[in-house]
Amino acid sequence: MDKGYARPTMKARALRNNATDAERALWQAISARKVRGIRFNRQVPIGPFICDFVARSIGLVIEVDGSQHGEEVDRQRTSYIEAQGFRVIRFWNHDVLGNIEGVIDEIERVIANMPSPNPSRRREGSFLRDQP
Repeated sequence: MDKGYARPTMKARALRNNATDAERALWQAISARKVRGIRFNRQVPIGPFICDFVARSIGLVIEVDGSQHGEEVDRQRTSYIEAQGFRVIRFWNHDVLGNIEGVIDEIERVIANMPSPNPSRRREGSFLRDQP
């Protein structure tokens, strides 16, 4: 199946190996399920774009931006990624480096307000058993 773009796997690998200071700092704070037990991956291709951090289980993308992106490029990336079913949140490099606690608090707030992607089977089952 032709997706209309080349999967940027090699570029993603290179970006993981050459992370910015802000990306390294945020990765230290969110890796190993440190935030609400959610697993994040770094530099994940979604379509033609490479996202800084992705939690596939809940459909969350975290982007850490410096001055390298323009607003229009970010808008197009965000529109595409959201059309794939993800929620996108963005932080500036200086916010991550200067206020990592605030950034983590915001990530936790966003996660807490996201709908559960997998409703409990037990709850579903008990509802069905309660029906006449």
